[in-house]
Amino acid sequence: MDVRRQSSHPTSDKQQMFKPNNKKMVDVSKASDPLPTSMAISNGIFFTVFFSVTYFLLIRWREKIRDSTPLHVVTMSEMAAIILFVASVIYLLGFFGMSFVQNDDEEEEEEDEEDTAALDCEPEVATKHKDLVKLEKEKTTVTEDDEALIQAVVAAKIPSYSLESKLGDCKHAAFIRRVALERITGKSLDGLPLEGFDYESILGQCCEMPVGYVQIPVGIAGPMLLDGKEFSVPMATTEGCLVASTNRGCKAIYVSGGATSVLLKDGMTRAPVVRFGTAKRAAELKLFLEEPLNFDTLASVFNKSSRFGRLQRIQCAIAGKNLYIRFTCSTGDAMGMNMVSKGVQNVLDYLQLDFPDMDVLGISGNYCSDKKPAAVNWIEGRGKSVVCEAIIKEEVLKKVLKTSVASLVELNMLKNLTGSAMAGALGGFNAHASNIVSAVYIATGQDPAQNIESSHCITMMEAVNDGKDLHVSVTMPSIEVGTVGGGTQLASQSACLNLLGVKGANKESAGSNARQLAKVVSAAVLAGELSLMSAIAAGQLVKSHMKYNRSSKDIAAKG
Repeated sequence: MDVRRQSSHPTSDKQQMFKPNNKKMVDVSKASDPLPTSMAISNGIFFTVFFSVTYFLLIRWREKIRDSTPLHVVTMSEMAAIILFVASVIYLLGFFGMSFVQNDDEEEEEEDEEDTAALDCEPEVATKHKDLVKLEKEKTTVTEDDEALIQAVVAAKIPSYSLESKLGDCKHAAFIRRVALERITGKSLDGLPLEGFDYESILGQCCEMPVGYVQIPVGIAGPMLLDGKEFSVPMATTEGCLVASTNRGCKAIYVSGGATSVLLKDGMTRAPVVRFGTAKRAAELKLFLEEPLNFDTLASVFNKSSRFGRLQRIQCAIAGKNLYIRFTCSTGDAMGMNMVSKGVQNVLDYLQLDFPDMDVLGISGNYCSDKKPAAVNWIEGRGKSVVCEAIIKEEVLKKVLKTSVASLVELNMLKNLTGSAMAGALGGFNAHASNIVSAVYIATGQDPAQNIESSHCITMMEAVNDGKDLHVSVTMPSIEVGTVGGGTQLASQSACLNLLGVKGANKESAGSNARQLAKVVSAAVLAGELSLMSAIAAGQLVKSHMKYNRSSKDIAAKG
């Protein structure tokens, strides 16, 4: 139906939409009318000529390249085709150029009417975009009630930590706290996301006073063949080359037959410090605790605190009249710090019945030792003590790792052993164990601070099979991991544990999941050590880091 005819009927339902003064709509209708027959025929001829000569010239160009004929040597037919090509291009440019100028003149004459028509005929995509912008603004819009809360937090009338209990909505509390923080500091938190996180899941156990969450990419190294099973190892890191390097080590181990691991110990520790009036009394308690006949009684008191916590050993050290008591116990699939602390408190309460003059100064006296490099952990172990080994074949060293047995053995002795000794290293006889430990810990919800003692590692490399193959091993005496509690219950970290097949508690064998996770950590460290040492031996370290650990975005933008 013709738009102009429809607009002339006053009783039409669409009269307001297509009213006569809407010149935009009338012009669009005119612009859509069919071209005159002669002009349509002309355009058809020139389009045909344009595409025909273009096709002909491309075919001739390809034939000349195949026959090694110089491109500047042209035949009469090729010359005619070139002339027709240029003529058709000029015609087409002139035709569309005139149309563009005409349209531009019409737009200048009807500028006011176009603005109104543009609003009436707004594209659907633009409408959706506005809706999205509106929705995003609504999410961050501060209501009057919110404004009152924010001002109260800024004025310190309402403690920031009490927002969750006051509002009963953890996400809303995070939003209020976030806006208040921006006003107090005058700094923007635009780059820190708020949406897309379950703030209820961290309440009272993972993080207090949240204002958002940090995004860390997770890469996968593997498959790692360990004890006959394949594992894909999740690694959360922002260090380029780390996942790629560990993945290369996994490949070398896989094609060489896999790695083997052995769990040597499994026991978390806690060491309170107590004080007496004299060193003699401190020594009396030491002798009492280390007497084998008293162990069963102390163990029964300790074990009342948990179904899984079982006392294994008590070790004491005296400093004057102060006594440090190191309790070691199994903790099931939990990392176990809280579990062992409760058991220790039970024993201390029991001991004060027979030693009323004992003054408990602290539930932790740093003889444990937690989140600090300590010789006691390096020697005695803490958490899971694991050794992992593999034999790398000669051809794998050459093809995958680009190095040799002799080069790796020599470098390991001079770097990881002698070099670390020269530096006075404590448990640091390795290339970069903490790199892998930290990445796996963050991905699986472990305590990142325990990377310190968990990264205690000595890397050994020896030539075997008449010097053709390489025996490589890592010995890690204090891997502190768990598959229940803490950050392991968060959605992302739980997914990474599930990928490894160690999510949650093992119902058939308590502690099996945590022990398996410790073995996976040691195997990943083995792969990382093997790959990095090979890169250093082959002189590839700087080159690989320049390739994977350097951003060229700014350079490209300037170029």
